[in-house]
Amino acid sequence: MSRKHLVIITTGGTIAMKWDPFTNAVLPAHSGKELLAAVPEINQFADLELIEFSNIDSTEMTPAMMFQLAQLSQQQSIRPEIQGVIITHGTDTLEETAYMLDLVVDSPKPVVCTAAMRSFNELGTDGPRNLLAAVKTACADNCRNLGTLVVLNDEIHAAREVRKTYTSNVATFESLGYGPLGIVDEDRVIIFRHSNIREQIPANRIEEDVAFIEMAAGDRGNLIAVAVEKSVRGLVIAGLGRGNIPALAAEKVCRAIQSNIPVVLTSRCLKGRVLGVYSGSGGGKKMHELGVIFGGDLSGPKARIKLMVALGYTTDLKQIKEIFEGQFY
Repeated sequence: MSRKHLVIITTGGTIAMKWDPFTNAVLPAHSGKELLAAVPEINQFADLELIEFSNIDSTEMTPAMMFQLAQLSQQQSIRPEIQGVIITHGTDTLEETAYMLDLVVDSPKPVVCTAAMRSFNELGTDGPRNLLAAVKTACADNCRNLGTLVVLNDEIHAAREVRKTYTSNVATFESLGYGPLGIVDEDRVIIFRHSNIREQIPANRIEEDVAFIEMAAGDRGNLIAVAVEKSVRGLVIAGLGRGNIPALAAEKVCRAIQSNIPVVLTSRCLKGRVLGVYSGSGGGKKMHELGVIFGGDLSGPKARIKLMVALGYTTDLKQIKEIFEGQFY
């Protein structure tokens, strides 16, 4: 691991917050400079340039802001003197921002996202350690060409695969069904595997008007009907099992397809890809034959991010289908 020149972009989140005993809540409190000053060990590994993008709770992070952050990261990555980019973020929407970055940023240099589950002044805060681990990861030559990475709890995850799995535990981020790409162990960054299903979509904009709806037993599809009525530009549905939809909801999906709304089907299951196995009235096989696009193994929120980026690149349904299904079907 050699000393590197990195850019760190701060966006806020728990990593930059503190517990306020007067309001009995966690509030934004620390600037990017204060965050870096709290981890002087960073100076052993890298020279950092600081860009303070925002200081918000990540529930306030919008897809438009995510895309701006991706464009900013791309601009920084192409600078020859910069060897990597680090982004601090809140945990609630980190997996979506990271995946947006992974789809948009086209660079062999590491883009590393990190966060914290415990606020700055909380006992056992994980922010400083996660930030230091992110710096070590960005400095490691074996982390080039891995795309956007998410580093917390000394684990290195692929942006496409990682999910927040626990509301409060510091070990919340996991790549279910895959496992981490590697670990940060003291001053060594060890990579166990590479992900071979990454992709870039050369979009100059995104389409934000994409709805996401999760299915449940007996769902009548009322929310799907509302989405069609509102003429959304895209629709992502987290179906049941292999990618099946209750019969009444399936009828509403057909109306969406007839309205030329691209409909991407994922599963509410935590592991596995959707596949046209069942041919019942709402079975995945029938839905696919009618024009539903399979979302592979993506979670519903990530499929929504991908559809936003894809629609910013093309509105051709055949191209969108290829973007989603090309590597999986």
